[in-house]
Amino acid sequence: MKVGLLVGRFQPFHFGHLAAVRFALKRVGYLYIVVGSAQRNHERDNPFTAGERIAMIKEALDGNGVDPASWMAIPIADADSHSLWVSTVQSMVPRFQVVFTNDSLTYSLFEEEGIEVTAVPYLDRGNYSATNVRDRILERRNWARLVPPQVARLVRQFGGVERVRSLKRKDLSGV
Repeated sequence: MKVGLLVGRFQPFHFGHLAAVRFALKRVGYLYIVVGSAQRNHERDNPFTAGERIAMIKEALDGNGVDPASWMAIPIADADSHSLWVSTVQSMVPRFQVVFTNDSLTYSLFEEEGIEVTAVPYLDRGNYSATNVRDRILERRNWARLVPPQVARLVRQFGGVERVRSLKRKDLSGV
């Protein structure tokens, strides 16, 4: 069975991420979902903890009919050096044959190590990006339509709307 790896920060998990998971699972029998920058949270661009992001992924995939026996989420912190990141991932994730990513650095780092890398087609990238979701939360615009309903519920439950707005205020005030 071919095993894949999908890398993302999922800040938060949105419909584009769901499409990426489905794309990957059509090509592999099992998928490891790396929750990158796992140590980053309560920051403007990384408001959610690794645990919150994993909960979002689980609820969204369960709620959208993705077989829970076909994937596993693994949080991985950033490495101190880009050249060490692939070996960090390999030491923390069971064996995989292909990496799915749209991040050019991630693509290059795995490719340099001789690992097959596949770009994931974007789903309406103008709308489905975590930056857009966070911006819409800040601007008090409809952000919930960009994420699976399970994720919208969890973002609210985690106090994510208030957290994103609070972090932006702190950035503006210099605190």
